[in-house]
Amino acid sequence: MEGCEIVPGDRPGSHVLRLSGMSQSYVDLEDPTRLVFEYVQRMADVIDASAPAGEPLRIVHVGGAALTLPRYVAATRPGSAQVVLEPATDVTELVRRELPLPRRSGIKVRAVDGRRGVAALRDGHAQLLLLDAFADARVPAELVTVEFFDDVARVLDGGVFVLNLTDRAPFGWSRRVVAGLRRVFTTVVLTAEPATLRARRLGNLVVVASRGPVPLDVLGARAASAAAPYRLLDAGQVSDGFGGGTPFTDADSAPSPPPDR
Repeated sequence: MEGCEIVPGDRPGSHVLRLSGMSQSYVDLEDPTRLVFEYVQRMADVIDASAPAGEPLRIVHVGGAALTLPRYVAATRPGSAQVVLEPATDVTELVRRELPLPRRSGIKVRAVDGRRGVAALRDGHAQLLLLDAFADARVPAELVTVEFFDDVARVLDGGVFVLNLTDRAPFGWSRRVVAGLRRVFTTVVLTAEPATLRARRLGNLVVVASRGPVPLDVLGARAASAAAPYRLLDAGQVSDGFGGGTPFTDADSAPSPPPDR
């Protein structure tokens, strides 16, 4: 991929994957539990809250980049079975060459896009499915439709779906994504930095959806105690703040708003 490079991070052993001049992933090979990007830490909080500490999980990642979260899971939950769906083979090859995975990591990378990769998984394959995928710095349109969400629900069978969305106030695009999630899943909650909810600058919204239970108490405690405290909006607050959208479908969808340059 043109413009794909890995540059040194802020301390020995750390690295940043940059795509088209934008920082995409941060990896600390010496300490894979060190998560620098704030939204990645919020996604990790959902993983941590989903099962007792150290318990292996079956996880699917839509979007791989430098494999930050798969490395985190391998370090904190040894024995976990993880499948990463990443169509950019040149990125994967660069990452494997310069930032090799630990032996017996349990991480399998499949060179396939999210739609085709999820469609190929059996019913109930995963306990968690994490979507953190971008094309030209935008969440792809085909990954936010009701049809895709139906397939995710089939693969999870009561598990937890975690999405990293990028949007800015008044969140017209995210409202449509949330409307689709609420059509398919019984519980939809959302986390964000307070500044993202107030400002018109593009920011990360981490949405959690499930047909089963969502550990709100644990997530609320994590939100309050984080190094950078963030907001957790429960189902009612999501309805109030992000309701009113029309779900995206395969016939009518759009990628996330373009980034601030």
